Amino acid sequence: MIIFGATAVTLMMLFYALESRSNWFTFAFAWACLASSAYGWLAGTWPFGVVELIWAGVAFVRWWRQSVH
Repeated sequence: MIIFGATAVTLMMLFYALESRSNWFTFAFAWACLASSAYGWLAGTWPFGVVELIWAGVAFVRWWRQSVH
């Protein structure tokens, strides 16, 4: 399970760094946030899971707004 969490957080950082290159990196960042949130819930660290879920929501909204315009 630790590999899942480390992979999710690593992908979050990578996609966040690449967001300015393509709107699809914002979309990928949102999914990585969801994966990180799932890891937080599975690991029993619900505050981490909640924060990452919020980040995912913010990222999905940002992606949606970028896609529409």
